[in-house]
Amino acid sequence: MSDPKLDLLQGTLDLMVLKTLAAIGAQHGYGIARRIEQISGDTILLNQGTIYASLVRLQNRGWISAEWGTSDRSEERRVGKECRSRW
Repeated sequence: MSDPKLDLLQGTLDLMVLKTLAAIGAQHGYGIARRIEQISGDTILLNQGTIYASLVRLQNRGWISAEWGTSDRSEERRVGKECRSRW
């Protein structure tokens, strides 16, 4: 059985990711993490493993979609494309 405290933390992060995508549109995981950190005044600091786990959960639930895109430095990255949930 999962830990209720962990579920709450994951749910909170997932909501922050969804709200960030809804506000700024398509973005890769690093950009989403930096935006959450910026909005929180650096109170919330996220590592890549944490943010990507959230993105995978959201995509598996069908709440977001993703596609491969190219960064400014011509690196291939997966980009969160859209939020599918309605609030």
